[in-house]
Amino acid sequence: MRTETEKLVKDLKTCACDAEDLIKAKAEDINDKTREARLRLKATLNSAKETCEVLEEKAVNGVKAADRAIRTNPYPTLGIALGIGLVLGIVIGRRS
Repeated sequence: MRTETEKLVKDLKTCACDAEDLIKAKAEDINDKTREARLRLKATLNSAKETCEVLEEKAVNGVKAADRAIRTNPYPTLGIALGIGLVLGIVIGRRS
């Protein structure tokens, strides 16, 4: 999942750079640079969309797996959540 997130961040940074290039293009260079920047921007946006879809699918699968685990073992899950909450409460209480 981390590699998809990193790829998405990279794609978004590339989109921002391509958009800056498009804005900075001089009037006489606008046709060639505009076409080139639009093509790069379109390719990067498509890549970012695909990465978002992969991340969304993985998130949905993770939520479904967690839901199944909770429904299969409700009491142990409740005990674990209570234990984690207790430990966090103690740690945060000591810092205050």
